Amino acid sequence: MSDRKFTILADYPSDDRADRRLHELFEEFEEIPLLSRSQIQKLMDQGLIRVNGAPIKPKDKIPEGASIELTVPAPTKISLEPENLPLDILFEDAHLIVVNKAPGMTVHPSETQKSGTLVNALLNHIKDLSGIGGKLRPGIVHRIDKDTSGAIVISKTDAAHAGLSKLFSTHTIERKYWALCFGSPRWEKEFLFRSAIGRNPKDRKKMAVLPDGGRDSISRFTLLKSYQIHGKNPFSSWIEAKLETGRTHQVRVHLNHLGHSLLGDPTYGTPTDNQPKWKALPEPVRNAVKLLPGQALHARILGFQHPISGQPLRFEAPLFPDLQKLFDALKSF
Repeated sequence: MSDRKFTILADYPSDDRADRRLHELFEEFEEIPLLSRSQIQKLMDQGLIRVNGAPIKPKDKIPEGASIELTVPAPTKISLEPENLPLDILFEDAHLIVVNKAPGMTVHPSETQKSGTLVNALLNHIKDLSGIGGKLRPGIVHRIDKDTSGAIVISKTDAAHAGLSKLFSTHTIERKYWALCFGSPRWEKEFLFRSAIGRNPKDRKKMAVLPDGGRDSISRFTLLKSYQIHGKNPFSSWIEAKLETGRTHQVRVHLNHLGHSLLGDPTYGTPTDNQPKWKALPEPVRNAVKLLPGQALHARILGFQHPISGQPLRFEAPLFPDLQKLFDALKSF
């Protein structure tokens, strides 16, 4: 397998040092394998990252409008241990596998977590898993947050990986999420929300809607149902989110910006039990939310054209028990 080359533009200004800036830029492109800052630093040392044609060091600055050339070396043999972890398989053939990922499971290993991930489970199930995507991320084409459940497709061959990567990079793939949020949006039909998303300047661990810079992001929201106590305003809503782009935390960031953070979201949701919107939840609903490992977000539908056969595929991922219990608690309202 040969090296992979990418060229992107630094299309908004930043005062960050180069390794941090590149880490943020690269993770916004689904076709680029996820790279840690330490991996980016190693690529810099090897001359595999060039800015405007010249090598760059981690502490350097990247000017706005600069052309960034990234070379990702061909994957090397991984040393991860296969683990016999449960997998909810929606589809599998010789080229790919579609899994309903459980909440609380990290998709791919990192330098600090090399066990208990979806990749560990896949290595136990698939003996010839594709190595594309980096030595710690075999077969992984796209991402789902650790505490988000739902459908994810994994390549089993290099040809399938290349084909799936192209579908994601051109946004020719159907992705719909189910979300349970606080309050009730004012829209009834499909509502298109478009914004730039980037690192929150006040908290680098969070993403945010930015007035300037960031990456373009598009979500289409549909209100499916609102829940309320008779005579009071709705305390929660069930929303379908159709993604046209796949930015980090996109659904969570967009809904939070619109004033409707997700139930159970530890990052963008309700920070304390004293919040009025938390107190507005009926006790059975609060109890169900507390059982969630994180945000009430589920990748419900995944549809795409098979990268090898061309066959149209579409999958609906069933809810896992904790999220189903929350839906059941809401039915009374």
